[in-house]
Amino acid sequence: MSNANKKKAAASGDHDYELVVIGSGPGGYTAAFRAADLGLRVALIERFPTLGGVCLNVGCIPSKALLHTGKVIEEAAAMEQHGVSFGEPFIDLDKLRGFKDQVVGKLTGGLAGMAKKRKIEVIQGVAEFKGPNLLSVAGSDSNKKISFAKAVIAVGSQSLELANMPWGDPRLMDSTDALELEEIPDRLLVIGGGIIGLEMACIFEALGSKVTVVELTPQLMPGVDPDLVKPLQRRIGKRYAAVHLDTRVTRVDVDDHALVAHFEGKHSGKENFDRVLVAVGRTPNGAKINAKSAGVNVTSRGYIPTDKQMRTNVPHIVAIGDVVGQPMLAHKATHEGKVAAEVCAGGKSAFDARVIPSVAYTDPEVAWVGVTESEAKKNKLDYGVGKFPWAASGRALGIDRSEGFTKLLFDKSTRRIIGAGITGVNAGDLIAECALAIEMGCEAEDIGLTIHPHPTLSESIAMAAEVFEGTITDLYVPKKKG
Repeated sequence: MSNANKKKAAASGDHDYELVVIGSGPGGYTAAFRAADLGLRVALIERFPTLGGVCLNVGCIPSKALLHTGKVIEEAAAMEQHGVSFGEPFIDLDKLRGFKDQVVGKLTGGLAGMAKKRKIEVIQGVAEFKGPNLLSVAGSDSNKKISFAKAVIAVGSQSLELANMPWGDPRLMDSTDALELEEIPDRLLVIGGGIIGLEMACIFEALGSKVTVVELTPQLMPGVDPDLVKPLQRRIGKRYAAVHLDTRVTRVDVDDHALVAHFEGKHSGKENFDRVLVAVGRTPNGAKINAKSAGVNVTSRGYIPTDKQMRTNVPHIVAIGDVVGQPMLAHKATHEGKVAAEVCAGGKSAFDARVIPSVAYTDPEVAWVGVTESEAKKNKLDYGVGKFPWAASGRALGIDRSEGFTKLLFDKSTRRIIGAGITGVNAGDLIAECALAIEMGCEAEDIGLTIHPHPTLSESIAMAAEVFEGTITDLYVPKKKG
C-alpha cells in the first residue's frame, strides 16, 4: 500500500468509505458532491436506477415540465378573446410523456456525469444500518455490506396513504402515479387541497380533465395567508367541476366503470370518478433504514432530530432534508446538504438560514417567505403592511394577468422587512428577492429606492415597499388623519 493510501485508510479508520450518503435527492447529491470536493472518499447510495431521488425522478422536475405544458395551453386559449385563436389543442400523450422523461433524463444524466468526475462511487439499492459504522445495501442482484467513517442520512419522504382506499386499483393514484400520465381522465377527484394536490389539479385541468378538489380544512393551502390564496381559489372556482372545503372523503369504492367517492362534511353524498388522486401530504422515511442499529434516534412519526450542524445524537452520523422536519422542500435540503458535508469534512458550518421560501406552482402561483400575516397577528407583532395590487401593474395588464398582488410585512420599530407574500404569474421567481431582503436586513426604504426595471412584475416589490413608506405614486393612497 502506498503512503498516500495508508494515510487515507488511517483517516477513515480502515472503513470502505470516509463518507456514505444514503439517498441522492437534492440534499443527498449536494452533500456527496460537496464532500468529494472537500477531499473525502464518498459513496452515494440510491434506490432509484438514476440519481436525483423523488424530486428529479418523480416529483418537482417532472411536475414542473407538465405544469409548463398546461401554462402554454392556458395562455393560447386566453388569447382568443384578444383576437388570436389557435383552436382546440391536440394532446399526444406519448410525445408529452416523452418530453417530461427527456427533461428528467437530462438532469439525472448530468448528475451521474458529475458524480463520475468527482470519483464518487454510486451504489444502487436500498440501504439499512447494521451498526454504528456498517450498512447493508440490498440491490437488484445481491446484498453487500459497506463500512463507513461518517454517514449522511438523506432518505426523504413518501406520500401518505389514506385508509378505506382501494390501493390495489390502478385508478387510485398518488402523485408519482399521476406523473406517469397514463391517461387524461374525464373526471378526476383530487383529495387534498395543498400544494401537491393543486399543482396536479392544474396539470390535469389544462389537459382536459373535469377536476374536483376536496380539502378537509376551511381553506385551500392550509397555513398560507387567506388573501394570498383567494386569487387562485377564484380562478379555479370558475374552471373546475367543484372545490369542496370542510369536506372529508370517508371512503372510495370500486365499480366496474368508476371509482365511487363518499363525502362527509360541508359537502356530502357520493360521486363517480374515472380516477382519484390522493395528495394529503408526505411522511418521512426515518423509520425505514433501521437507524436504531446505529443508535440514531428516530421519532414516532419517522423524523430524525438534528442540531444546527445537522448532527444526530450519534456524532458521526448526520441527517438532512425531509427526514429532519418541516418544511419538506428541496431547496432547504440542498443547503442542509452543504452544511452536512462541510461538518463531516471537519468544518464549522451550520444551518442558520433566517427564512426558507415556499412556492405553489399553481395558476396563479402562490409564494411566501418569512413571517406570514397570520403568524404576525397570532404572535401580536407590531407590524405594518405594504400591498401593491397587480391591477396597477403595466406588465401584469399587458399579459392579461392582473389578479395578483405583492405584499410585504415590516417591523414597525425597525422598518425592516420580516415577511412577504406574492400571488400571480412567476411569483415563485419573484419571491427570491424578498428572501434576500430579509436575509440582508433590508429596510423598506432600501427596497423602494432600489431601481427596478420597468415594465416588470419585479417592480411590484419596490412599489409594495413604497406603499408602506407612503411614497407610492403609482397608486393613490389617502393619507391617514392624525
